[in-house]
Amino acid sequence: MKNKNVIYLLSLALTGASLLAHGKTGTPLYKDPDQPIEKRIDDLVSRMTIEEKVMQLNQLTLGRNDNANNMADPVNDIPAEIGSLIYFSSNPDLRNRIQKKSMEQSRLGIPVLFGYDVIHGYRTIFPIPLAQACSWNPDLVKRACAVAAQESRMSGVDWTFSPMIDVARDGRWGRIAEGYGEDPYTNAIFGVAAVKGYQGENLAGSKNIAACLKHFAGYGASEGGRDYTYTEISRQTLWDTYLLPYEAGVKAGAATLMSSFNDISGTPATANRYLLTGILKKRWKHDGFVVSDWGAIQQLRAQGVAADRKEAACKAFTAGVEMDMMNQCYDRHLAELVQEGQVPESLLDDAVKRVLRVKFRLGLFDNPYTPASTEKERFLLPESLAIAEQLAEESAVLLKNESGILPLTGLSKIAVIGPMAKSNWHLLGSWRAQGKAEDAVTLFDGLEHEFKNQAQLTYARGCDFDGEDKSGFVEAVSLADEADALLVCLGEKAQWSGENASRSTLSLPRIQEELVMELKKTGKPVILLLSSGRPLELARLEKVSNAMLQVWQPGIAGGKPIAGILSGRINPSGKLAVTFPYATGANPHLLQRAAECASRTREVPGYYQCAVVRVCVRAQLHHVRVRRPPAFGYPGKMRRQAHYRDSGYEYGR
Repeated sequence: MKNKNVIYLLSLALTGASLLAHGKTGTPLYKDPDQPIEKRIDDLVSRMTIEEKVMQLNQLTLGRNDNANNMADPVNDIPAEIGSLIYFSSNPDLRNRIQKKSMEQSRLGIPVLFGYDVIHGYRTIFPIPLAQACSWNPDLVKRACAVAAQESRMSGVDWTFSPMIDVARDGRWGRIAEGYGEDPYTNAIFGVAAVKGYQGENLAGSKNIAACLKHFAGYGASEGGRDYTYTEISRQTLWDTYLLPYEAGVKAGAATLMSSFNDISGTPATANRYLLTGILKKRWKHDGFVVSDWGAIQQLRAQGVAADRKEAACKAFTAGVEMDMMNQCYDRHLAELVQEGQVPESLLDDAVKRVLRVKFRLGLFDNPYTPASTEKERFLLPESLAIAEQLAEESAVLLKNESGILPLTGLSKIAVIGPMAKSNWHLLGSWRAQGKAEDAVTLFDGLEHEFKNQAQLTYARGCDFDGEDKSGFVEAVSLADEADALLVCLGEKAQWSGENASRSTLSLPRIQEELVMELKKTGKPVILLLSSGRPLELARLEKVSNAMLQVWQPGIAGGKPIAGILSGRINPSGKLAVTFPYATGANPHLLQRAAECASRTREVPGYYQCAVVRVCVRAQLHHVRVRRPPAFGYPGKMRRQAHYRDSGYEYGR
């Protein structure tokens, strides 16, 4: 009798264990939404093969060629087991088709994580992040990021590669537009605001997306203002300057981070175990995952630390990069590295758990599909546009206001001149996501609306953004002769800043400066409206202008609030978050490199020959585009030793 009781109890225990393992309805535990996330993760990983684990750590692209008239269906090209996709389309239908394939055609039904570069808005495009920092209003930036999250999630995007919190002090670097300026604490405060705006209180919310802190770390210290290049950063400087924003973002709950392109004092960030594991995972206890930047793993070959893709995969993965963005190093070599013992399977399991943890927290296992909605329901909502207008208003910085020329009152005729006046596309800036030029209010449109009952507006383009064609000067001067004041709208094209868009000078092209010089000869007051993705060298323009308003790249709603500042309806409140050097040559990084150059020309004949000084000071427009990172670096780092001229003026009321 005792034996029968023992057998009966054992049977009950086994039945209970089976129910626990398979959930209440006989389904696997990892599919049971009532179970704790960590138990669901452990259960799922225990069922996965090495190949299935590896596939979760790869990211491909989708949506670049989804024309319905094309013969090939893009869904056919995507493996059902893929871990993540960069989703270029704004149509959730294609996303749901891919998700259906993964949920139904893969063995375990693991959902795909869809990411995209939502940097300063998805369809409602806000001012660039550098401009946002000039508002000194983190709560407003948080609200803008919440709008971006809502538009993204409803369009099929679960994850943004933002915020960028690289401390950047060299305006020649194109990606300075994407961060919050030169101060570590400022980057930390705005980075936290962005994380909270994107992720909300509950990451699984239908209008929230996962944030990604980038680029970890020190990318903003790129030598010579060039992209993808070497950085010399001591441990002291790393902790004092570059890590503070990331620590704050991790503590705020950022779901993911992105490794950086740059080589840090000889060790590339993408293969830097001290950064990715020692600091991020062990010291800060981050339990999300790290994704490489696009191509950053295979770049380890050019950086001289990996002989081939296989070694690059090994070094990046063991350093702490869990997801491979468009390198195709992990999918080709990681399983082999595990089988050979070069990568412990326990490390593979940990990486997969980190990726799955983010997917579970986003609610993708329980709600894998994006509900259908119209563009009108998703985009350009009135409350979203109101936030965009307020952020453009608070980001504009009044650099100069001589003799109280602003606000413009009591004028009968105002001449609006310059290549930026009627441009809408270039107001959006770089990384404009799904933004459209037709959504943007141009500076001229905003001025027409603002001054329609106050003054007559005339318009002349004057010149193009660059080049040597001065044929438009005559018309511009003619209009200026008849006007009471001149609003001259100058600046940079959208593509002149952003990734791989460094410049050798901070000055505007010569043709724009010459236009202002001609207009100044009329004797009429000159008010400059300056739109750019970086700080500008304004030494020559400052001398011939009565007022200067830096409007940055203000996004789709910038025209109206900027016009309101000029009329006096809005009092400008923006303050610079980055230094405007008096001249490009006064940039501390340039002076540092010039000093090193001068000291080495005596030792190595022809070494640079101080070319960096000649190019940066004299060239009017010289873009530096780097397709692949150089396999060499630069020695030394010197203390900042430049004198700045940082002008800030307010209305003299």
